[in-house]
Amino acid sequence: MPLQPPRLEDEAALERAATLLHQATQTLPGGGERRLGQEQMVVAVAEAISGQRHLVIAAGTGTGKSLAYLLPSAFAGTPVIISTATKALQDQLIAQDLPLVAATTREDLTFSVLKGRSNYACWLKLADLESQGLQASLAETDNDRPSSLTPGRFKQQLESLIAWAEDSTFGDRAELVEEPDEKVWQMVSSTPQECPGAGACSEAYRCFTEQAKARAATSDIVVVNTALYGAHLASGKQLLPPHSVVIFDEAHELEQIFSTTLGTDLSAARFHRLVATARTAIPKSAVDLVVEIDRLGDELTALLEGRPGERVLDGEGSPQLRSFFLRAEAKVKALLEALRGDGEGASGSMRRQASMGAATHLIGDLQRFSTCGDDEVAWISDNLRRPMLNLAPIDLGPTLKNLLWGDVTAILTSATIPNNLAARVGIPADLVEELDVGSPFDYENQALLYVAKHLPDRTSDAAEPAIIEELVILIEAAGGRTLALFTSKRFMEIAAAAVRERVNPTILVQGEGPKNRLLEQFREDPATCLFATMGFWQGVDLPGETLSLVTIDRLPFNRPDDPLLMARRDRAGENAFMTVDVPRAAALLAQGAGRLIRTATDRGVVAVFDSRLATKGYRRELLAELPPMKRTVNRDEVVEFLERLRG
Repeated sequence: MPLQPPRLEDEAALERAATLLHQATQTLPGGGERRLGQEQMVVAVAEAISGQRHLVIAAGTGTGKSLAYLLPSAFAGTPVIISTATKALQDQLIAQDLPLVAATTREDLTFSVLKGRSNYACWLKLADLESQGLQASLAETDNDRPSSLTPGRFKQQLESLIAWAEDSTFGDRAELVEEPDEKVWQMVSSTPQECPGAGACSEAYRCFTEQAKARAATSDIVVVNTALYGAHLASGKQLLPPHSVVIFDEAHELEQIFSTTLGTDLSAARFHRLVATARTAIPKSAVDLVVEIDRLGDELTALLEGRPGERVLDGEGSPQLRSFFLRAEAKVKALLEALRGDGEGASGSMRRQASMGAATHLIGDLQRFSTCGDDEVAWISDNLRRPMLNLAPIDLGPTLKNLLWGDVTAILTSATIPNNLAARVGIPADLVEELDVGSPFDYENQALLYVAKHLPDRTSDAAEPAIIEELVILIEAAGGRTLALFTSKRFMEIAAAAVRERVNPTILVQGEGPKNRLLEQFREDPATCLFATMGFWQGVDLPGETLSLVTIDRLPFNRPDDPLLMARRDRAGENAFMTVDVPRAAALLAQGAGRLIRTATDRGVVAVFDSRLATKGYRRELLAELPPMKRTVNRDEVVEFLERLRG
């Protein structure tokens, strides 16, 4: 069902919303300017919360949707969870938007942020480092240390993190001035699989994660990321405080994220990490058991190697894997029983607690793979050259219908809402409203959509050289000021190298520096281009003269060989492409195009170098999700437009 404009005929409600918004925004630059769509959204969210009805609401760029859902949340009279898909929006809500709402409309409002366990330093791990001795702990990681980090630098980072944790109030990785090496951070943090749980941890009294959970339990509004919310559902709703309202911002990512978090994965690393932790925590009588579990990790790798992308556990298939799960479960259960004994290891209870947590989680995942049914798909992936087994639900609708929608009132919002999102995630049709409050921007006069219809088919060998030629011409016309978005890192790097040799503007490339620093450089010098992949398609705000051209190298369709999507296509039948692939591609394309116009004075061009947007029958569905820009297939018209802007 297409989204319809809201029918909010209560003028008094709109006036109340306008007054509340004016209070919240009067101190901002341009504050007090009325945005009808924002006022309509405030009323719609308030009505949904009070009426306990789900709401799916498209709020185009410039609406001010964050304030539009935070204001009703602040006065909801019940705990509210705000769930975001990106860290950038999470940080914005906590650092800017919620303090504004509290300062201007409700001084007693309490709010907090809660992140996944691996974002916080772990006192159990820190205490273990202290008891083991730093040098002994470093020796354990020698074989697995990244080659890019020297032993001296590795030790220096680890010592710095230990000192930081001693002085930190929150133990949150985001507080660090310098981003640590991932392996170093793993030594001082805990995954959910490694954590023994607050009831079994000797360091629970000062656990940073438990303290964050305690703050969240007493907050009116808690900001989390959607991955954590999915993990909360997968855990039997044990991770987040009780709440009756949840708002999913960036809701176009909901399916993708929940598919991952409501599934699980298994690799040799799980077995090897368990062994490394348990080796010094078990009785001597169980040493042989640890050796056997270590070999199970190698056996799993041998079973999975050379089979990336292959679906397994279909029907009665994969007998070797099924046998492996049963044997591995028995061995890990035996290890867990040994760990529950007195333990004779040098590290005593700290390592035993961590080992018991890891063993318990591993047993649960082995059982889940053993019982993989028709409603789930299991497949092999190649994760950093290490084979991994993955499992996910094929159809999220029934899962979420049972887990979520009957227990909370949910608001799903984004600048781009995929078609039939409510149905695909299982929200009952009679319990949801679907609205579109539009955007305040005059896209027809502010922006031009250029589809390079003349380019070779995107699958042709001639396509990439032709795209590079288009980039050179348009970047020169724009004088830099270009965000070039790519669907593959490989072609991004090829295009960046080729364009650098032929244009004067500076070319910044994703991966050549931290994301925030690249964006700073791009904003500081308009005569600059930024080449980037999917991480920059959303959550990036570049208003003003720094950006007048967004290019997209190809339509962002899902990989045809993705095993999970293949299973969903099988379920969808003849209409699979239109029901599985097109909606997500349309949402991503709109997100990429949405980087261009961020304020009422921005102007520019969105250039799509994929001729299918001008020739294929499904182009109508893709174009319908884009802002109503003027359209052209004439490059000369685009060059003239960009040169006028540059002048």
